Amino acid sequence: MAPLIPVVLSGGSGTRLWPLSRERRPKQFLSLVGKQTLFQETIARANVLGAVVRPPVVVCNEAHRFLVAEQLREIGTAAGAIVLEPVGRNTAPAVGVAALLALAAEAKRSQPDEDPLLLVLPADHVVLDQRAFEAAVQAAVSAATDGYLVTFGVVPDRPETGYGYLLRGREVGTWAVLEKFVEKPDLQTAKAYVDSGRYLWNSGMFLFSARTLLRELRAHAPEMFSSCRRAVEEAVVDADFVRLGAAFASCPANSIDYAVMEKTDRAAVVPLAAGWSDVGSWPALHDVLSKDADGNVVVGDVLVEGCRNTYALAQSRLVAIVGLDDIVVVETHDAVLVMSRAQAQNVKRVVDALKRAKRREILGDESE
Repeated sequence: MAPLIPVVLSGGSGTRLWPLSRERRPKQFLSLVGKQTLFQETIARANVLGAVVRPPVVVCNEAHRFLVAEQLREIGTAAGAIVLEPVGRNTAPAVGVAALLALAAEAKRSQPDEDPLLLVLPADHVVLDQRAFEAAVQAAVSAATDGYLVTFGVVPDRPETGYGYLLRGREVGTWAVLEKFVEKPDLQTAKAYVDSGRYLWNSGMFLFSARTLLRELRAHAPEMFSSCRRAVEEAVVDADFVRLGAAFASCPANSIDYAVMEKTDRAAVVPLAAGWSDVGSWPALHDVLSKDADGNVVVGDVLVEGCRNTYALAQSRLVAIVGLDDIVVVETHDAVLVMSRAQAQNVKRVVDALKRAKRREILGDESE
């Protein structure tokens, strides 16, 4: 079996979890579900997949380089590379440079013909069932070994309008040919998708060989491929980091979905039922945490009376909530958020307003 390299994408800003998630310490570097941070849990999830797993490649921005290095040190993991993007260019260029670096690393091991498998994982997702995740990865390895680019499709447990969907086609054992990507639907359409049993949520996780990915990237996004190659050729490498060259800044910004997966004729999908969440909002975080008999989640010094289905977090003082249902309350040392669960997607508007006003509350403390 070809070696498996986890590629952990850690460039997200996590604005929908403000005020806990800030620019200097976004959600992937926070302990939101367990004792470890989401980033550390992602690394640990991949490390136990088997003997052929190589050290992870982490792609992040320059500002978070020391956070990444420190959190890896805390869990005793040495990265194969910590790749620093001079600017964010979405997931396709990040995966492209990771593939080029993976092949270069195999060549240094005197295995220039090796074609490592890349397991692409966002750093800020939750997966509660490790065994189910491992089984899905094994199914994806089978498809990727046959030359397919595999995405993981989450088996939906409800109609959800916040995710894109994947329509699976012809079944091939434990995986299926990916028939098409579908944009975020309205509620009625989402219900029809779930009822059909053929649609899966788009998780944003992938598995494919490095050479297959680069071949498809060159075919469908040649300008992006060229920019990625130049950025790697110009990279400055030291003992701790790989600093991509200036050519990366000229790379078109696009997701791996749009740049490659929606255009290739070699796309496959593996169903995943493993307690997955992208923790993309406060209600999504509420959903994956343990609740009291009234459906409340409380973190910190919080008193709730007569409340239901509420998420409340207090960092620096007592927070008391009385007689409210379906709300989110988040208190930090310098900001308080109170909102209806139904308005959770609008947190980004608050963050945008703070940016326009040049408020420091979007940054977080230097010490964080």
